[in-house]
Amino acid sequence: MESKHPELSTLYHCPNGGHRDIRTAAKFKAMGVKAGVWDIFLPAPAPGLFIEMKVGKGRLTPGQVSFRDSLLPHGYSFVVAYSWSDAAKAIADHVGFDAGI
Repeated sequence: MESKHPELSTLYHCPNGGHRDIRTAAKFKAMGVKAGVWDIFLPAPAPGLFIEMKVGKGRLTPGQVSFRDSLLPHGYSFVVAYSWSDAAKAIADHVGFDAGI
């Protein structure tokens, strides 16, 4: 898929979520991990797409809402996905191809 859509090679996951022991959490914080940053980012095509993965009736945290609201005026897109197919469809829509899902 990246050969047809090279911008997909820029897709990455931000290791912000999950439960960690105190030592690991402190290490990640020192490395720049910030609360509220969404799970997945696709920077191309600009200005980019953020995806937050949720399960069940999961909702955005206040930090995630604040992060989104601070970047919306700059043209970024945001999608909350409840499955991998939701995320794949959002990525396909952003890049401009049919995901076939």
